[in-house]
Amino acid sequence: MKRVSVIVPAYNEAEWIVPTLAAIRQRLVCDEVIVVDDGSADQTALLAEEWADRVIRHPVNLGKGAALQTGWRQSSGEVLLFLDGDLKESAGEANLLLAPVINDECDMAIAVLPALRRKVGLGLAKGLARGGIRALTGFSSEAPLSGQRAVKRQVLERIGQLEGGFGIEVGLTIEALRCGYRLTEVPVPFTHRQTENDWTGYRHRGKEFVEIGKALGRKWWEGVRWTRT
Repeated sequence: MKRVSVIVPAYNEAEWIVPTLAAIRQRLVCDEVIVVDDGSADQTALLAEEWADRVIRHPVNLGKGAALQTGWRQSSGEVLLFLDGDLKESAGEANLLLAPVINDECDMAIAVLPALRRKVGLGLAKGLARGGIRALTGFSSEAPLSGQRAVKRQVLERIGQLEGGFGIEVGLTIEALRCGYRLTEVPVPFTHRQTENDWTGYRHRGKEFVEIGKALGRKWWEGVRWTRT
């Protein structure tokens, strides 16, 4: 049986982190749980200490990509499971995501979450990510921005440095495909907090759109450089 490490990046998730970690502990087949507190201003890290094997603290907010990088680098698993800190009880469904990787049916499994009952945002960031991934790799992704992933350690070791911020998912998908790894998308009934249709939500999605665009630009340029050498 492959050793599994669960990595939970968290930023100001005090309201959500305990039910998320409790579900992981009670329902998942895993060997270690690592929470990376990315400079939270609330009690996220303190609450996580009761449930996680390790809580690693960033002194300032460095972004999701940096939190995942810190977590997997300090883990010991042959398979890494990335789960957001706001999944609450639905985190227990992650065995569905782990199974194809553990059974060697793929090298990375990406969760496809249920469709939202209420439309949030305009879908611009998701559309940009989906189109960019398809243009650069030919892969049509249903969930290009899904952060819930199971991945073999060898994939991350081959890729090395992950994209920072909101470009993490797009960069990870593109790099894995370029390296020849097998990706699959798996329907999993995860639920998580949604950004609202207000100024804070629009600002969040605007930042996400910009960072995804930058990540795609870097991946395009890296591809051009690779074909020229």
